[in-house]
Amino acid sequence: MPWNPDQYHKFQSERAAPFYDLLALVDARPNLKAIDLGCGSGELTSQLADRLPNSDVTGLDSSPEMLTKAASFARAGLVFQAGDLSALLGDWDLIFSNAALQWSDNHAQLIPQLFARLNPGAQIAVQVPSNHNHISHQIYRETANEEPFKSILQGFQRIAPVLPIDEYAQTLFDCGAENIVVFEKIYAHVLEDSDAVVEWISGTALVPYFERLSEHKDEFVKAIREKMREALPGRPVFYPFRRILFSARKPA
Repeated sequence: MPWNPDQYHKFQSERAAPFYDLLALVDARPNLKAIDLGCGSGELTSQLADRLPNSDVTGLDSSPEMLTKAASFARAGLVFQAGDLSALLGDWDLIFSNAALQWSDNHAQLIPQLFARLNPGAQIAVQVPSNHNHISHQIYRETANEEPFKSILQGFQRIAPVLPIDEYAQTLFDCGAENIVVFEKIYAHVLEDSDAVVEWISGTALVPYFERLSEHKDEFVKAIREKMREALPGRPVFYPFRRILFSARKPA
């Protein structure tokens, strides 16, 4: 998908908040071979590397646009490369992923695949958005199912593959994981108005729709914006963003 780093970073501080909660779950040790799946533009991967002394950290992403931004953060012990996180190879002491696995399907299969790439005693730490039932997501799915967008999109809908928290816990247990921690947290964001909510989802959830809509993108956004103003008429708007965080360790 063609990502726009500038659009994504319009709410950079709000998007970064869950990263720090995820980073707090990491058992920071030296001399690790670590990977950040979905490293984006690299700022947060650089902070992860700062927490892991004398370690080799790789930032992996499929977006050329994001990797171009990330290149400026490369240094000794920190490299960035293109790749598909769902086809991860190699053996790792830490698999870290902040707000990226939601773009890969079938988490019941994906999580065991990633867990199998951990060395004995290694850790996996993941954060994924679980906001797919918020009114903003309901509205864009509803709009995508209306004409003329339904025909232009050929019926396309991006359904979130994110599992309930108990299923992540069970999946990790079935993998033989230890020190399993899984929780859901609401990040309370206060945005200027409903248009700001549309700006937020334009940097993430709407990206695969924009890719298919081409010159009809602005028309699609306009229809969503009108519905959102009706659904969220107040100023400012309280935007409760729900996210899932989990961590587990492979037995030594």
